Amino acid sequence: MKQILSKSILYFVVFVLFLAGSLVFMGRIDYRSRFFANWQPCLRGGGGGGHLPALKVYMYDLPRRFNVGMLTHHGSNDDLPVTIKNLPPWPARSGLNKQHSVEYWMMASLLYYSESRIGGGGVSGQEVVRVSDPESADVFFVPFFSSLSFNVHGKDMRDPDTEFDKQLQVDIIKILSESTYWKRSSGRDHVIPVHHPNAFRFMRDGVNASILIVADFGRPTHIQSNLTKDVVAPYVHVVNSFLNDESSDPYESRPNLLFFRGRTDRKDEGKVRGALARVLNNTKGVIYDVGRASDEGIQESVKGMRSSKFCLNPAGDTPSSCRLFDAIVSHCVPVIVSDKIELPYEDELDYSEFSIFFSDEEASKPNYMVDKLQGISKEKWLAMWRRLKTIAPHFEYQYPPKNEDAVNMIWRQVRHKLPAAKLAHHRSRRLKVPDWWR
Repeated sequence: MKQILSKSILYFVVFVLFLAGSLVFMGRIDYRSRFFANWQPCLRGGGGGGHLPALKVYMYDLPRRFNVGMLTHHGSNDDLPVTIKNLPPWPARSGLNKQHSVEYWMMASLLYYSESRIGGGGVSGQEVVRVSDPESADVFFVPFFSSLSFNVHGKDMRDPDTEFDKQLQVDIIKILSESTYWKRSSGRDHVIPVHHPNAFRFMRDGVNASILIVADFGRPTHIQSNLTKDVVAPYVHVVNSFLNDESSDPYESRPNLLFFRGRTDRKDEGKVRGALARVLNNTKGVIYDVGRASDEGIQESVKGMRSSKFCLNPAGDTPSSCRLFDAIVSHCVPVIVSDKIELPYEDELDYSEFSIFFSDEEASKPNYMVDKLQGISKEKWLAMWRRLKTIAPHFEYQYPPKNEDAVNMIWRQVRHKLPAAKLAHHRSRRLKVPDWWR
């Protein structure tokens, strides 16, 4: 009896093994999903937490008048290459020029993450590496400080110095048009910062195919600039970051409900500020101060943001403004009133986790916005405040750059745009009627 039972068990085991093997062979069972459900291949590289190799960037060597030469008032050798050793620091007292200085920090990051300096292995957390061989590059960076050029050379647009800004744009277009690598893709794999709404205003059509680093899409048409090919970068905040925000009761330590300080006489998208002033003035718990940017005004903003639960962020002359990023690093929950705003890193960050949104129409209704804000519970506000503290480092520009800071996040966004750039390039090589669908 025991012998018969043993044979039966043996036959059953052989049958099960045969059946399983047959199903695997025929593809009916994916053994990997059963036994390695949580296994993922580990890719070598520095960017994105070690999952992807660093983006390879070739940076054009431009004369200093196109970039850091604008930072110093004294003359310098225009042909002296900019290196990590002679890179001038961003001026401590640069006023509002600072908020559009993304171009400087991107250039500085490439000098720091240079292949010749750090070697092929890179450093932890870097999203980008500067390569000396253009043939090995994924993208090409053009270090023309177009925003600073607008601010330095005839900002009011009537100053005769504005011709210098125009000439720089003419010259950079000439340099690019003569570049073999620009011609190869018509500039589609070139990265060009144009963060100020008026940056590159004379020759903008010459760079529209490139990956542009922008603040928003308020001024250009969707053909000139759009979310498919361009990167929305945060402004450089002008208030100091709230580094010791460690109150035992952060909700109660911020007695004001809502804070705003700024100008109300704005153009275009910013006209909503006038309507907000009318419905918010003399409202209990709301500070709505009208003032211009100055050292004293910035300090008042620091105090107001750090003592308020919510910070109002209406549109400026374009859909965005620096105030949003001042609020983020102050851990003051942003209240965004801008119907056409686009936000940085939105494929990675869910802004609804740490911001409140109102349409222009909603915010302009008497009591509507204040009633909604008063209805937000302490528990929900604390959750948003904690999330703000977590994501605030993504909005810090610094040198040397750090893992997951603003400039590394921007370079990661550039990587995300490469498939669209390659698609546009390939289509352009075969289309007889370019962009027929527009």
